[in-house]
Amino acid sequence: MDERRLIGLSVVTALVMLGGIWLYRTSPHAQGAVEFGGVSLRLDYATTEPERELGLGGRADVPEGYGMLFVFPQDGSYGFWMKGTQVPLDIFWLDDEGRVVSVAADVATSTFPNVFYPAAPARYVLETAAGFARAHAVATGTPLDFARGALPTAQ
Repeated sequence: MDERRLIGLSVVTALVMLGGIWLYRTSPHAQGAVEFGGVSLRLDYATTEPERELGLGGRADVPEGYGMLFVFPQDGSYGFWMKGTQVPLDIFWLDDEGRVVSVAADVATSTFPNVFYPAAPARYVLETAAGFARAHAVATGTPLDFARGALPTAQ
């Protein structure tokens, strides 16, 4: 193999490795199950800024019994939009104890660029497939129960 091809192969290999590291560091990580609205949900946590920015964007579907929990370092009025999201969602804002303070149900992908905000400051935001709130009677005050105790913290 000539020197130029060897250098090219080395560069491609390095880029592939860096891409894999970037995906690993920016992809939400699975954290197990919680109880919400009387049912068990498998959650991924988005605890870093890159994870929160990516969210559920680009996914072709959100399975029943799955949610993504966005974890913020402090309470705030965090706005969410449907940029890059391919499926309708229910969005739940939760306080620092994990109780729902606001709900945006059945948010369509066509709502982008509209931004949805909570009615009260929140520490966490949970996204599920659209229809979850209706199917499980989730409303203001509904708790997100963690089997292992403490709610996660932002990184």
